[in-house]
Amino acid sequence: MRDQTLDASRITIDPIYTRRGDQGETSLAGGQRVAKDNARIEAYGVIDELNAFFGSARALAEETTDRNGRVWPLVPFLLRVQHELFNIGCILATRPEEMQPSQARVILADVTRLEHEIDRVNRGLPARRCFVLSGSGCLNGVCTNAVPSAAGPSGSPSPWPVRNPFPPEAVQYLNRLADALFVWSRWVSHVCSESESLWDPDHSAPVPDR
Repeated sequence: MRDQTLDASRITIDPIYTRRGDQGETSLAGGQRVAKDNARIEAYGVIDELNAFFGSARALAEETTDRNGRVWPLVPFLLRVQHELFNIGCILATRPEEMQPSQARVILADVTRLEHEIDRVNRGLPARRCFVLSGSGCLNGVCTNAVPSAAGPSGSPSPWPVRNPFPPEAVQYLNRLADALFVWSRWVSHVCSESESLWDPDHSAPVPDR
């Protein structure tokens, strides 16, 4: 059978619209038609949303670098992750029995690299004994916006992991990515000299009567 799995060298984006999805179905990489609310489609829809978050964060990081060059290391990290998220999308768009050895994917080495980056970045940050709230700065807020989406596919109650086994490397990658986003968001606040907002469980509690 002719290999129809995703190959970046053969992908085209014309025509932009095909009208083939107007009846609520779409095509997987191998050409199979499935409903747009299929668990597999839902899963790579989350990945697409996550990639959009990273694109916004990268654009803002580049703008911030013009004012504070110390932010620059975040930019190549965000760009690399966008490519790796597309690789995950390739996996999700392809049925397991049609995966090809040369197909784009994430591997354990990508997970390990994220772990090393988390450890390295976190070593330079002040220790915290409580939760940190998002929004100490604009870039911090944009980065932490993506944390729930990164954790979602692997921790979601969706039937996806049961009906269509989620590749273990992709699950691990997304879990580490959520941690990396949190650490990088703290790092951004640190290099931009922005005070972190720490969680105060009594902040909105009513004042007790004396």
